[in-house]
Amino acid sequence: MTTSSAPGFAYRREQFQQIVDDVLSRAKKLGASDAGVEVSEGVGLSVSVRKGELENVERNQDKSLGVSIYLGHRRGNASTSDFSPAAIQRTVQAAYDIARFTAEDPVAGLPDEQDLATAEEAARDLDLFHPWAIDAAGAAELARRCEAAAFAVDRRITNSEGAGVSAQQSHFWAGNTRGFRGGYASSRHYLSVAPIASLPGRRHDMQRDAWYSSMRDASELASPEAVGRYAAERALSRLKSRRVATAEVPVLFESTVAAGLLGAYVQATSGGALYRKASFLHGCLGEKVLPAHVDIVEDPHAAKGKGSAPFDDEGVRTSGRRVVDAGVVQGYFLSSYSARKLGLRTTGNAGGSHNLAMTSRLTQPGDDLDAMLRRLGRGLFVTELMGQGLNYVTGDYSRGAAGYWVEDGRIAFPVHEVTIAGNLREMLAGIAAIGSDVYVQGSKAVGSVLIERMKLAGA
Repeated sequence: MTTSSAPGFAYRREQFQQIVDDVLSRAKKLGASDAGVEVSEGVGLSVSVRKGELENVERNQDKSLGVSIYLGHRRGNASTSDFSPAAIQRTVQAAYDIARFTAEDPVAGLPDEQDLATAEEAARDLDLFHPWAIDAAGAAELARRCEAAAFAVDRRITNSEGAGVSAQQSHFWAGNTRGFRGGYASSRHYLSVAPIASLPGRRHDMQRDAWYSSMRDASELASPEAVGRYAAERALSRLKSRRVATAEVPVLFESTVAAGLLGAYVQATSGGALYRKASFLHGCLGEKVLPAHVDIVEDPHAAKGKGSAPFDDEGVRTSGRRVVDAGVVQGYFLSSYSARKLGLRTTGNAGGSHNLAMTSRLTQPGDDLDAMLRRLGRGLFVTELMGQGLNYVTGDYSRGAAGYWVEDGRIAFPVHEVTIAGNLREMLAGIAAIGSDVYVQGSKAVGSVLIERMKLAGA
């Protein structure tokens, strides 16, 4: 579907294209040596219910124009949500004026022309746009079904933080004075619920958990009943949680939280942290930082992928690559600016990573969660992390955790109020296994991850 026929959008792609061309022309007339502009629009519907009653109906419709102007190595940028000719003219002038009085930065500038996506590359169709023609009543009904399914699982599901449905879509067009033009429409929809379980007569023993389904195409969302049932089962399984004694044990991260380990690796090998020398992995290119059985692959062109894009936020072409091969770092995550600061070439990651998968060459199809628990043997199975206890300069890692104590490869009882600690560099090097129970969270996909040993602070 083209944006011109998409429901909800107030602007057509052709209008955005004209705005971009007009802004770049005006910037050049002012005396800009280079300029870049992006114009976008987003619309959506979000509905929430709690205990069967409608709580919120929110509709969003926003638009934005951002322009960057370069006067040599001086950069100025400004933005507006007013698309009137006068407002656009003022915004371009503001960006120009800011550039005039900004200090020079020798690496500031647009990407090199050879790195920019060609017209053909920018037009690559990645099947990212699937608008959902749902109204508030229909969304509320789906949310009610999801929450009702959670309550129906067990009478110990006594309360709920609510269920929600969201349908979002957006489109944009971007261009710069070095010839790049490109843009596309995308969508993202989700369904979620957060039930609360409690035991009769033990009102202080209440446990909350949640589950969701998120897809670009609403027809691929999990059913409301499946989401509700699984969320309830997760909450129920946490009742009668205990604390455990302080120890040093193996730790198995559930696939849903293991994605956070991959996210931390990305942050530590991203340009901003590297050129500031604010990363424990500074200078690790070509080094072995993961076990030899572990690979990390980036695939920006996966159809319907949440991290898919034909080009990055600067218009640089994206391409598939092995970020880590047999444990050895093959590349960082760089924008044009951070690449120049490091004396390297952009990797097409302005705006972040694209569809990362962390896998193990030792993983077998039968290495599901039960098999990973058996591999764990005796230790902690983590299903939730709390706090932000990661120092990217040193790699020191300390997070509140909840999950399950495992004995003889089987879950013995739920655990809460514990802290797990270690050093992320040692944790990454200590990955013993990755399960086949792959879960995709946003743009990251990974199975459950077994760390050989971590400190556990309990009772």
